[in-house]
Amino acid sequence: MSLWTFVKLLAAVAVIAAVGFTGMFAYHMAVRPMGGVFEKIVPNPAVVINAEPDPAFAESVNAAVMPDVDPGETAFQKAHELIALGKLAEARDKLNTVVNIFPTSSSAPSARHIVGEMNLDDILSTTQMAGKQTHIVKRGDSFLGIAARYKTTLDCIVNLNGLQELKNLVPGEELLVMPLEYRLLIEPQHQSLSLWDGGRFICEYPIVHLAAAGKLTNLRSTIGSKTGQLDARRSKPDPKAHAKPASKLAGKAKTKVTNKTEAPAETTAEAAAEVKVSKAIQLAKLPLQIRAYAAEDTGARGIFLNPVDMEELFLLTRVGNIVEIRLPAR
Repeated sequence: MSLWTFVKLLAAVAVIAAVGFTGMFAYHMAVRPMGGVFEKIVPNPAVVINAEPDPAFAESVNAAVMPDVDPGETAFQKAHELIALGKLAEARDKLNTVVNIFPTSSSAPSARHIVGEMNLDDILSTTQMAGKQTHIVKRGDSFLGIAARYKTTLDCIVNLNGLQELKNLVPGEELLVMPLEYRLLIEPQHQSLSLWDGGRFICEYPIVHLAAAGKLTNLRSTIGSKTGQLDARRSKPDPKAHAKPASKLAGKAKTKVTNKTEAPAETTAEAAAEVKVSKAIQLAKLPLQIRAYAAEDTGARGIFLNPVDMEELFLLTRVGNIVEIRLPAR
């Protein structure tokens, strides 16, 4: 007999023994208790087989409607626990899981709101340098040239550097700049407008009112222009008088606006702050504007946001940003 044949015989014997043991164990459990090793493994099989089920388990099994399990809610509750423990980075990861993996969860709106506030705190902070750069002013530089070079806006430069006006630049001076490469996603069915950095969710704004000339369809466009109206006149950036966009986040300065052509030189900052500025974002491929909502806009056409949200969105966007209108698949 060869060694290979002997190994095969041993394997066959092992398989037969395992099958036989399994059959005898099943007989011990279901038919009649057997002594020996089976009794040591399960001393009283009748107690195991006839044991009463857990009341809660029995109730859930016999229920007419099985309870829904929301994994997004579970992740959201875990995020709350992590926030309470001060583990904000881990909490943000959990909240992003709810936003990206479980967008239909009942906790998704709250998760988007919390993540949005966290992200905006970082974006508008001068201490968080992620996504920001420092520009050292050189002779011949201008604010408009710097904004164009870094794909940002005058609003953003003014806000990040705490400027009250666009003063003369001094060579060697440092300016904090932030390229604005965000994408706008408009979802009419959810009445929401969200801001994205590639595939990363930034924040979401509720749409207060939406009305278009015709039926909206799936569309991919860009921001064609950004304008403001000052005392019923369209305004453009003025190097001597520039509005600092208001923000709903704590610590941001109030909006200050002056009118070069109509306001006298001695106009105070307090008086200028009372001037109303209406800002609008115009889509390139659609006669539709994103604007701040006011009482007189009832029934007007456009995409209307809360005024503080519009100020923030205006600050974080530039001409050329991608805008997508997405409708639910049928």
